[in-house]
Amino acid sequence: MASDKLHLSKKWNTVFIHLAAWSILFIFPLLFIERFGNINRMHNFSLIKFYIQPICIACIFYINYLWLIDKVLFRKKTIRFILYNLLLIVMANVAIYLVHRMVIPESILHQRPTPIPPPRPGFMQWQDSITLVLVVGLSAAIKVTQKWITTEKERKQLEQERTEAELKNLKNQLNPHFLFNTLNALYGLVLTKSDKTESAFIQFSNILKYMYAQTTSETIPVCNEIDYIRQYVDLQALRLNKHTHISFETQTDDDQAPIPPMILITFVENAFKYGTSSDIDCTVLIRIIVKNGQLLFETENTVMKEKKEKTPAIGIENCRKRLELLYPDRFNLTTVQENRQYKIRLTIRLQ
Repeated sequence: MASDKLHLSKKWNTVFIHLAAWSILFIFPLLFIERFGNINRMHNFSLIKFYIQPICIACIFYINYLWLIDKVLFRKKTIRFILYNLLLIVMANVAIYLVHRMVIPESILHQRPTPIPPPRPGFMQWQDSITLVLVVGLSAAIKVTQKWITTEKERKQLEQERTEAELKNLKNQLNPHFLFNTLNALYGLVLTKSDKTESAFIQFSNILKYMYAQTTSETIPVCNEIDYIRQYVDLQALRLNKHTHISFETQTDDDQAPIPPMILITFVENAFKYGTSSDIDCTVLIRIIVKNGQLLFETENTVMKEKKEKTPAIGIENCRKRLELLYPDRFNLTTVQENRQYKIRLTIRLQ
């Protein structure tokens, strides 16, 4: 409904602009029109003489604007377009000549105290022809500009729809990936008949509530994302023993800073998936800092498990694609592995 009103408003704006422009063109000759006899009396022939040219200009403009440019020029029939306009210009010149030479009686032209001989017909026709060619060029320029604006809007709309569809697809891939990893952790607790299983399922339930309540939004406050990651870390801590030390650090100067939901969790999952052990001491570090409109996110873990294949992780690649779509030229993501330490550093300019 709103889009229809906007379209109607734009249409009426265009009509108003056209009416204003042609009103100026048709009123302008009144400033210079010949007056005969009493100053309050205009001669009808003088009106015809002055208005034949604006009438021809308007006709050629709208024949091109409403028909020829769309139906001929935009269909790449350039020669036909030129021939049609040459014919229109010749017809307009003939009409102007007939009005000036036949419709207006010669006696009218010599009623001035000092009769002025009429200009040479050839010179006047060349002047009129050049004017009409410029009118054709003006109508084509306006129409091409309008088409370019429309095409650009459609391109941007299609690009936005494609981006939204791609983001939705990436988010849909992310959720099953997360659930699969979390269910694996719960499965391990069930197999060992741990007394932490009940608490783990409660944590898992809270995480699911977050996923389905928050991830439908484009952005959420960063404090919500931090709470979500903290619950996930607590869930992982239930299945780990004393050999894995978890350090979770947060610092924000704006709890309401907007951030896309679940944009960081994949990196946290990755740290727990490859950086934990039940019989060797290891550390998982997670750091989130929001300061001056910029987010800094870091993870660091000892590599306890090697990937079987050297291909990039699906979850991390999906996150990189989401970041490229959401924050083009506003983020930096680096991953480094040295001395069996795997580090991820992500900075995002939120504002």
